[in-house]
Amino acid sequence: MRLLLDTNVLLNWLEGRRLSHDAAQAITDSANDAFVSVATVWEMGIKYAVGKLSVPPPSEDTLDALGFSVLGIRVGDAQRLAELPLQHRDPFDRMLVAQALGESLTLVTRDRTLAAYGVAVITA
Repeated sequence: MRLLLDTNVLLNWLEGRRLSHDAAQAITDSANDAFVSVATVWEMGIKYAVGKLSVPPPSEDTLDALGFSVLGIRVGDAQRLAELPLQHRDPFDRMLVAQALGESLTLVTRDRTLAAYGVAVITA
């Protein structure tokens, strides 16, 4: 399985906070590939800069050491995002949905409303 971790899941992982059994098992299963979007690192950077996060965004080396691959943002992702209905207004979450749909990834998230987009979800 190919996973895409949302920002909250990555933060919980970095800080050693508990995730659901299904999410933790999927992330630690060596048969699965786990990805972190550049959009997630970008969101963390913004929130860190304005004082809403005490954890700085992880470096690519940190993500690599954790076994997570970095997923870049492509033009097709932005086009797909523009076509999504406005069921959810957070632009970072919408980008993750667009990427998950385009790359056939399962989104690992606590936000159950994202499943309404037809994306595969593991609830964290």
